[in-house]
Amino acid sequence: MKKTPLPHISLVLALGALTATGGALAQSAAPEAAPTPEHSVSFNVGATSDYRYRGISQSRRKPAVSAGVDYSHASGLYVGTWLSSIKWIKDAGGDSSLEWDVYGGYKGTAGPLGYDVGVLRYQYPNNSLAVSANTTELYGALSYSVFTAKYSHSVTNLFGFDDSKHSGYLDLSANLDLGNGWSVVPHVGRQWVRHNSDFSYTDYAITVNKDFGNGLVASAGLIGTDAEKALYVTPSGKFTGKHAVVLGLKYSF
Repeated sequence: MKKTPLPHISLVLALGALTATGGALAQSAAPEAAPTPEHSVSFNVGATSDYRYRGISQSRRKPAVSAGVDYSHASGLYVGTWLSSIKWIKDAGGDSSLEWDVYGGYKGTAGPLGYDVGVLRYQYPNNSLAVSANTTELYGALSYSVFTAKYSHSVTNLFGFDDSKHSGYLDLSANLDLGNGWSVVPHVGRQWVRHNSDFSYTDYAITVNKDFGNGLVASAGLIGTDAEKALYVTPSGKFTGKHAVVLGLKYSF
């Protein structure tokens, strides 16, 4: 489940220089930068060799495709939606092959810290499970330099677990820029499933990204969990939290 899907905070630094040989000449040599647009809309499409969310395969360890759209306002407000193909609902006895996420929040900075707070709804149309898989989480994140800590808290049952309201997920990560479009993202997370402690687990990953420019980004991640093998399985007995290399490609426009 990007899920999170999750929004990132970036800082843009601009340097300008004025020559000392004349105001008119300096102005013509260094025109004013275009103002940041008040409204911004972006779209994305993607494909992955295995849709992993919090370390657990959502696609039966098979490929998945996704698409999304995001709107942001210069004030820091944002909303978005994201959809992906899945298989886990049918594996659990339900009847849905789609995950549809809707989210919104506010992000900004306070001194050296970046922050992001919001709400995320995971919707599985017509999932027909005994306990609905539809889930709502509140989240909050703090970023400092390349480091980010994020906590997500469910205000409904969590992904079809009975009596699991107020479950939580803690995510710690870093984004290390290697230059020339390359970056490395190490991550560790802990999922607590309230009143279903046998299903709680830790996941970890290290992902290498390559930004080719013009909105195209490729990724390769080594992902694993310590989830209980007997609990997170497909109908054919495949462990959905197994260590794996996951490849992805995303285009934003």
